[in-house]
Amino acid sequence: MNRPARSAPGADRAFPRWIVVPAALGAAFVLVPLIGIVAKVDWPRFGDLVTSEDSRTALVLSLQTSFAATLLCIVLGVPLGVILARSRSRFVGVLRPLVLLPLVLPPVVGGIALLYAFGRRGLVGQYGGIGGHIAFTTVAVVLAQAFVALPFLVLAVEGALRTLGTDYERTAATLGASPSIVLRRITLPLVLPSIASGVVLTFARALGEFGATLTFAGSLAGTTRTLPLEIYLRNETDPQAAVALSLVLLAAAAVIVSAVYGVRAWRT
Repeated sequence: MNRPARSAPGADRAFPRWIVVPAALGAAFVLVPLIGIVAKVDWPRFGDLVTSEDSRTALVLSLQTSFAATLLCIVLGVPLGVILARSRSRFVGVLRPLVLLPLVLPPVVGGIALLYAFGRRGLVGQYGGIGGHIAFTTVAVVLAQAFVALPFLVLAVEGALRTLGTDYERTAATLGASPSIVLRRITLPLVLPSIASGVVLTFARALGEFGATLTFAGSLAGTTRTLPLEIYLRNETDPQAAVALSLVLLAAAAVIVSAVYGVRAWRT
């Protein structure tokens, strides 16, 4: 009677055992600081800390500006992603690293760049008094958030389109569909889950923006002081309030990450 062949030791694993150790250290490196926030929350005062007038004002402002910045990124980022994925122009090779530059640029540098572009004496702001109506206003907060968050949506759209290929688009074109119809009825619906993931990540990045906002918009209560700025200021005067508000952002981030994975599961 033939016996079934036995698998070699470790054949049922997709990775060597030793890699578990650095992986566990990496997970701990991320989780321990997050657990530290939860452990330091003053739970009896948590409700009062996060519902104070300053906290509520900062939270509402953050949500409003993040939504506005996300909408701006959708309007600008989806077309950019399409161009980067589908255009054969040599100019795209120069455009791509420039568009993605905010990903690696220090946020404070991004804020200074925005200030000298749209500020009172900036390249654009010096004309028609535009700069006097943008810098250090709520509009400046939206622009700062959109500046740092836009690459996330562009990458999501471009990556999805490159993975999709052009077979469906070519087939539709041979049947007489115009480029606009192909884009609207074929291309965008097929990559909609990826766009949704990119939109969620874009909103998350906008919600957590700090450096560019502080440099370009300042920290004016009720006008430009978003929740990250409120946390920074509270950490100097009321650390417990800073911890409580940090937990709010942490919870929001957890929900956003779960939403992204939910979208990916729907896509697959």
